[in-house]
Amino acid sequence: MTQPADAEIVQFDNVGLRYGTGKEVLTDISFTLYPGSFYFLTGASGAGKTSLLKLLYLAQRPSRGLIRMFGTDAITLPRNRLPGFRRRLGVVFQDFRLVPHLSAFDNVALPLRVAGVSEREIAGAVTDMLDWVGLGDRQHARPATLSGGEQQRVAIARAVIGRPDMLVADEPTGNVDPDMAVKLLRLFEALNRLGTTVVVATHDIHLIRQVPESLIMRLDKGRLSDPTGALRYPPRRAARPASPPLPGIVGQ
Repeated sequence: MTQPADAEIVQFDNVGLRYGTGKEVLTDISFTLYPGSFYFLTGASGAGKTSLLKLLYLAQRPSRGLIRMFGTDAITLPRNRLPGFRRRLGVVFQDFRLVPHLSAFDNVALPLRVAGVSEREIAGAVTDMLDWVGLGDRQHARPATLSGGEQQRVAIARAVIGRPDMLVADEPTGNVDPDMAVKLLRLFEALNRLGTTVVVATHDIHLIRQVPESLIMRLDKGRLSDPTGALRYPPRRAARPASPPLPGIVGQ
């Protein structure tokens, strides 16, 4: 479902999160994400970035507060509606989470098959995407035979292949060389230009500087600050040129 240009895609209101009976790892988190915006989530190790991302991709429910996503209360969402919501999200996990018995090709194809895309369309899209991330000659390899950087590129290809409404990436370039990191970031930018909201958690200041239009959310000991005015108002963006077709992305 297409959102109006000025409608929020995600809204957090005074969200708190604790695990078990421990102290809160996230406290009074409030922000709004808008369609077609590019956000970096920064903060020191242990600040709560991964916990916040888990809330964003619906792997965790908050201890308190409100979360709305795609215009719906995500906290009270019935479990039988969760799979449909998650299909609108692309997630790059820090630990990759590739299916070990599937090839690189089949891992990337998985979200398209779940969405009912034809095998004929899948074949071209997945091959093009693996070529884009430099793995055209490794598409039949299983995860155990791939290096950490290669697994990361497969995970990124899988996350973006279906052109999700929102892409959430946890340190997506941590295992690749600087040139490949910039190339993968350009893939995220191109997807963003097609309307996908992108949220990238990273420590890499150089990476952030590569996207001058990006907005920054900073976590410090479980609390969120707003150094670029990202959290409450729709970002003001100059008109951007149309993005060229992307390799392997279904639904352009």
